[in-house]
Amino acid sequence: MILLRSRLGSIALSAFLIGITTAGVVYSPTLYRMFCNATGSNGTVRRVKSVEGTTIGDPIVVRFDTNVAPGLDWDFEPEQPQVRTRLGLPTTVFFRATNRSDKTVVAQATYNVTPEAAGYYFTKTQCFCFTSEKLAPGESARMPVVFYVDPQLRKDVESASIRTITLSYTFFPQPADEGAVASARSLEKVSQTEQAKLKTEDSATFTGEVQHPR
Repeated sequence: MILLRSRLGSIALSAFLIGITTAGVVYSPTLYRMFCNATGSNGTVRRVKSVEGTTIGDPIVVRFDTNVAPGLDWDFEPEQPQVRTRLGLPTTVFFRATNRSDKTVVAQATYNVTPEAAGYYFTKTQCFCFTSEKLAPGESARMPVVFYVDPQLRKDVESASIRTITLSYTFFPQPADEGAVASARSLEKVSQTEQAKLKTEDSATFTGEVQHPR
């Protein structure tokens, strides 16, 4: 029954995102979180201490999928389509976004992990999700993401056979009135700050979206 609810939640989430995209509705992170809480899709955010001492497990492939919703004139892509890493090993990857328009644009990103059973064990740093970010005309940002996959993945009957995980991001356009532009974070500056922190920090605190307990 739990597995059935999980699948139904995933289907409902897809329908929800397609619906707001095709209807031209501006994406709301608050609405998205409310939807996830109501359906059980994607679960809630957890915080995990430094992964120092975590056992390094067998190889796992993580693929990257990037999307831009209609109405957002941005280029958005991973610097590499996939990485081959190991369970329990913190891995850094980069994504690039470029504003192709002639005006400052505000956007917000969501992410999800598939297969859904892997989502419970996938943990990443809080980066450019669920926050209003802006890019000036022609401006680009190189955005770091650090993640690891918990080796406990192999001890769960629902996820033990998973050898490939997909991390998918979608940027949605947001209101770009004067107030919205002023309050949005500069994606380029924030990304530079995050890259600088990665060079100096000995360990990291991770956050990730987890599924409901099975």
